[in-house]
Amino acid sequence: MSRGLSIVVPVYNEGENIRGLIDGLAKALRKVPFTLYIVYDFDGDNTIQVVRSIRDGYRFRIVLMKNRYGKGVLNAVKTGLYNTPGGAVLVTMADLSDDARDIPRMYGLCMSGYDVVCGSRYMKGGGIKGGSFFKKLMSRSIGITMHYLNGIPTHDVTNNFKMYSRRLIRRIKIESEAGFELGMEITVKAYAMGFRIAEVPTVWRDRAAGKSRFRLMKWAPEYFKWYVYGLTHRPGNPRNSHA
Repeated sequence: MSRGLSIVVPVYNEGENIRGLIDGLAKALRKVPFTLYIVYDFDGDNTIQVVRSIRDGYRFRIVLMKNRYGKGVLNAVKTGLYNTPGGAVLVTMADLSDDARDIPRMYGLCMSGYDVVCGSRYMKGGGIKGGSFFKKLMSRSIGITMHYLNGIPTHDVTNNFKMYSRRLIRRIKIESEAGFELGMEITVKAYAMGFRIAEVPTVWRDRAAGKSRFRLMKWAPEYFKWYVYGLTHRPGNPRNSHA
């Protein structure tokens, strides 16, 4: 696999958080070659001005990329996944909920041949600090049952803090229509198609500034759709080849 990491960050008015995210990446990824892609919906997003004012002070490239497929987090992530180079691509949030210190280990696993490396809140060493009770209940229930009932090699299939190999992204057709369920879609499809999956423990922390764009009630049916898909599509089934 070719080396180099593209880090994709979807944003919506994350001016309060973006400097902290970039500083955290700079500190944690001193030995990882990467480019940061910040994907935004509209030109008036307050993230843009902050990024332009600070990006020349870092050793790595910071690219502002406009959403190419419409609006919303789903299309922003798709823009980053399909339009960046490098042997691996990571999706992480601008709200400082994901721990950048876990990225070097994820990158090492991806470079060693894994196609999905999941940040796992529900394996030993992982955890959650804050957040909605019902959101935690849904994600934990889905992750644990998918792991034990279907054998998927992660306890946290719904988390979007994931790294993907470029060869996987080239094979996957994203069909999600709502939002953050696309991370689950990619993972269950990768498993069904026989790609290698690994996980590392991570601790998720609820945002301290700004407003969450997560829509639990709106997106729950979409998570259920990919939950059913995951339970009914297993490796070795010929119908999975064009997942």
